[in-house]
Amino acid sequence: MTELSEKPVSPLTSTAQSGAANYPGLDNWRELPASQQPTWSDPAVFEASVKELSVLPPLVFAGEVDILRERLAAAAQGKAFLLQGGDCAETFEAATADKISARVRTILQMAVVLTYGAAMPVIKMGRMAGQFAKPRSSNDETRDGVTLPAYRGDIVNGYDFTPESRAHDASRMLKAYHTSASTLNLIRAFTQGGFADLRLVHQWNKGFTENPAHARYESLARDIDRAIKFMASCGADFEALKRVEFYASHEALLLDYERALTRIDSRTGLPYDTSAHFLWIGERTRELDHAHVDFLSRVRNPIGVKLGPSTTGDDALRLIDKLDPEREPGRLTFITRMGAGNIREKLPPIVERVTASGAQVLWVTDPMHGNTVTSPNGYKTRNFDDVIDEVRGFFEVHHALGTVPGGLHVEMTGDDVAECLGGADPIDQEAFLDRYESVCDPRLNHMQSLEMAFLVAGALSKR
Repeated sequence: MTELSEKPVSPLTSTAQSGAANYPGLDNWRELPASQQPTWSDPAVFEASVKELSVLPPLVFAGEVDILRERLAAAAQGKAFLLQGGDCAETFEAATADKISARVRTILQMAVVLTYGAAMPVIKMGRMAGQFAKPRSSNDETRDGVTLPAYRGDIVNGYDFTPESRAHDASRMLKAYHTSASTLNLIRAFTQGGFADLRLVHQWNKGFTENPAHARYESLARDIDRAIKFMASCGADFEALKRVEFYASHEALLLDYERALTRIDSRTGLPYDTSAHFLWIGERTRELDHAHVDFLSRVRNPIGVKLGPSTTGDDALRLIDKLDPEREPGRLTFITRMGAGNIREKLPPIVERVTASGAQVLWVTDPMHGNTVTSPNGYKTRNFDDVIDEVRGFFEVHHALGTVPGGLHVEMTGDDVAECLGGADPIDQEAFLDRYESVCDPRLNHMQSLEMAFLVAGALSKR
């Protein structure tokens, strides 16, 4: 596959609205190469959309972002564990109450199991309320001799293969903002209004373990049940256990959107990207002297960087110097996506170089993106066994080096889809014909996600 040009591809980059936040250096990225950016079809619509985004209320608040940074600092020290999950690419159409609640419910179920296995707090974070942009290997897509712009996520264009749908429409950024706002509103209601009660979430997991395919996890589920009953008999304050912190994250790919939602915190006078609590830079856009790294180096959010198998120890150190020059606890997360066949060989030298430098980053595994294959019947998929093997390799590497495996980053859904092969209750390629729903990358379904949580809990308990 061919990579996109590293030159800025939007003709509007240099004339874009600066947004409501004015701060030294925030717009330096405009003079740098910016890959994976749209070419907006209507300059007037672009200007109006950015102007409106720049004055809309923040989606998240600086104080919440600061709390998350503290939580991630604890995870980097082995005192907490990060669970980050959600859709590969959110769509406007799927932002319904049922689908959002199913995703949140699955993450909460996974978190209960991981909390018990890790014997420490689990930070719950969704790839939600903003994961609308996707990088692509090519600018264009050709079908039956017709070539149109590639689908870049609902924030840029539509999935339907028509010229009208595939045009880069800047007004979609406003739709993304409002969809994110309604999603966050529902998530806050769920996590603060009793939906996240620990006892209720654990009852949901009993349905999982009653499935004969998952009977081997029943013992762990019984242990969790006993622990909850013990807390209740001791008079534990379940009022506090009815509510959870839940954070939003997405890849900060579309720089026009991220810049327009950057605000200056009235407490500190510093810039925060208020589109999400946590933002990450993808494997395709982590070039040190390019726009994405420069922009995110200037906002106060905790930042993640995806590291693929081509990453060197020197690459990692240079990213630390650029994104976390003050070596601030909780600031920087490295999300490794090596592939099951590479993780045990490629990860150790990077971890060793970073550890020797004295920097304390949070190490998280993304076992999804390095294990993508095409099924015999032509579907983009992943094998559940490969995904689990990369997770095991991640833990093995950190155990051998005496470092902290601090988190799990997965593409998953709360729905009964069929997109990844395998699992204890196995999905085969024939199921793709009726239950493959992703518009981009394959996701673990509800049962596969919970199975992963039980397997990771076993690894955490040994740690």
